[in-house]
Formats: sequence, structure tokens, C-alpha cells
Amino acid sequence: MAANSIRLTQLAKRAGCAAKQPPGYVFSLLGQLPLPTDPNVLVGSATADDAAVYRLDDELALVLTTDFFTPIVDDPSDFGAIAAANALSDVYAMGGTPRLALNLVGFPDDRLEASVLGDILRGAAATAASAGVSIVGGHTIKSEEPIYGLAVVGMVAPDRLLTNAAGRAGDVLILTKPIGIGIITTAAKNDADTLGAIGESIALMRTLNQMAAEAAHAVGVRAATDVTGFGLLGHLRNLAHASGYAAEVDFDAIPILSAAKQYAAQGIIPGGTHANWRFLNDWTDYAPRLTRTDQLLLCDAQTSGGLLLAVAPDRAERLIGELRARQTPCAAPIGRLLPGAAGRITVR
Repeated sequence: MAANSIRLTQLAKRAGCAAKQPPGYVFSLLGQLPLPTDPNVLVGSATADDAAVYRLDDELALVLTTDFFTPIVDDPSDFGAIAAANALSDVYAMGGTPRLALNLVGFPDDRLEASVLGDILRGAAATAASAGVSIVGGHTIKSEEPIYGLAVVGMVAPDRLLTNAAGRAGDVLILTKPIGIGIITTAAKNDADTLGAIGESIALMRTLNQMAAEAAHAVGVRAATDVTGFGLLGHLRNLAHASGYAAEVDFDAIPILSAAKQYAAQGIIPGGTHANWRFLNDWTDYAPRLTRTDQLLLCDAQTSGGLLLAVAPDRAERLIGELRARQTPCAAPIGRLLPGAAGRITVR
């Protein structure tokens, strides 16, 4: 089968980060594992952060992460580029600079030609190169569905490290990409993208979070996370919980792709988004006027989403300016951290 005639999403039961195990499943397992005792482990799994961080000395630490998934789009090159941008995002969310990566590949060679895998790898390599990252090897297995991602090594000075655990009461929450990508990609996979929204979603997913991370450093952001498979509220819950505060967001301030709103109203919603919603019901109080569809939009499983930044109130306007100057997809203040039960979210 020629690479230009395939539809990768038709070979996958679940697409992109919507294929992640739901947060309740993951957190229950992680809670049973022993925590690392090495004092040089600055960030492990305890706070559900985006990457691990290991201190080499007082001036340098390694940022370690991996991310992989089944096709989120049909074009192999786009799939590789999006998967690479998604994996690199974890390093940016920690305030680090990605340097090296390894390919992680599962490939059904009985169903697809090798040229398809070549296009996936070339798409990823181009994205990595644009970020100054060298892909230096990897590992490949046979699989029933195409799977691709990266294991990434980055670097950060310990005193420039961003985590999801350093937010403070009053911090303003600022989002750098709109949400709704999971719903739109599901519509495209199901031949229901009647508005032709997949092109905009692909462009957003291919966009690196490098500029957003640079803006965060320029201003002195206190805490950060990236918004991926657990949805906006899921990753906000993790940040608020790790920081020890509650959070409040304004539904009308959250940038949501217009096509996603329309498709969600039609019931086009990925399974991963429903799983996020079920988990977050125990953590979120929604304004009475918000429908279940509204709530699901806030829980939508994103792939290669933006950064969610917690910044001191007196630095929020400067951060918005820095983000706009770097032309990030958006720079939207959506709420704030507040005193209260750790991880509790109120949606106004």
C-alpha cells in the first residue's frame, strides 16, 4: 500500500494521547510503587509531574521523559512530527532544554510498507532538528497497530527547574494553546470532520512549546505543566494537588476550538475524554449552567497541547506580553490557584 493512500488512524483503535490509561488507573498503580531514595532525584513520580529530573551537580540536571502513542492523524510525516513535539513538550514543561532522543517504534510490517515508517521517522527527525535535538537511535518491535514516540533527555539548571508543585495561592493560570483537539481528531478519524478543522488541529499539535517555555523563563513562572491526555482539568488538578492548593477557572475565559464545541454537541467525543470526566467528577465543582458537554470539553484528552503556567499576579501581564511577542497559539488567563483542598477545582 502506498504511503500517500493509507489512513493511519483506521489502523488504531484509539488515537494519540486519548489512548492513555485514565488518571485513576495510573495513580492507583503508582501509589503502590516504592519512591526513589537517591537524593539527586529532584522530581520522580510522586507529584505526577511531566518528567523526571536527576541532579548531576549544583549547575546541571538531566530531564528524562518518554511518550508514545498510536496515530492521531492519517499522514505518516504529520504523525511523526506530532509525536515528537508531544514528547519534547515534557522537557519544556520542566523548564529544560531537550538535547537527545531515541525512537520508540511499534510497526505492523505485514500491513504497511517500510516506506510508511520511513516517513514517520523523517517527520519526527525534522521536528526534533528544529528544536536542536538529535535523534541518536531507538528500538523497534512488531505490533498490531502503528506506535511511535520518543524517549527524551534534556538539561536544566536546578535553580531554573519548573515543576507542577511550586504554585502558590493567588497565582494566575495562563494557557498557551486552545483545547478541543481530541474531539476534532476523533471527528476526522470517524469521517465526521464536516467543518474541515483537522488542518488547524494538526498545525497546533506540530507547534513546539519551546517559545512558551522561553516566555516562562523570561518572566519567572513559578509552576508549569503541559496539557495532554488527562485534559485541561486533569493536568490542572495535578498541578494544584502537587502545589497544595485549590484552583478556580472561568469557563468563558478558556480558549476552545469552535469546531470542537460543535462536534461535542453532536456527541463526537473520544473515550479518553469520557474517562477523564469520570475521574474528575470527584475533584471538580461545575457551575450549574454548564452542561455535561461543556464539562467534557474541559476534560478533552489533548495530544501535544499547550503549557499551563502558574505565575505570580504581579507578573501575569508581563507573561502574557512575552507569550504574544513569541506568537504562541494563545496566551489566555483562565483562572487562579486559591487556598483550599489540594487539587479541588471550581469551574465558574
